[in-house]
Amino acid sequence: MTYIFSKIALAAVFATAISAPLTAQADVVSGGTFTGASDHITTGNVSVFKTADGGALVILDSNFSLDGAPDPRVGFGKDGVFAPLSDLGELQDLGGTQVYKVPASVNVDDFNEVYIWCLQFGVPLGVAALS
Repeated sequence: MTYIFSKIALAAVFATAISAPLTAQADVVSGGTFTGASDHITTGNVSVFKTADGGALVILDSNFSLDGAPDPRVGFGKDGVFAPLSDLGELQDLGGTQVYKVPASVNVDDFNEVYIWCLQFGVPLGVAALS
């Protein structure tokens, strides 16, 4: 897959999403496309970025969409299993561009999927295999 983000667009997204000033460049390390799960419709692209300062970001693209569900969260998983300790927080919106800062305690290299997860019912709403 090819991921094309201009440095200006990335800077705008990062500056909007992160309270600290953007001083580091970021590189796409993986990305994927969501497919729905548990009878939900989840579509769109996701990218995982590593920043020069050793951090990481998960960005849901402008084409992201979820049909709705109670308590949707964003997190990582591996080989079909959601990792609860990788929870990045509540889904900010049912559609559109969204940025999630990955906590230092989460190593993005340990995972091969991004999940939209329903915390209330403990089921996946959408999964994107990363490549």
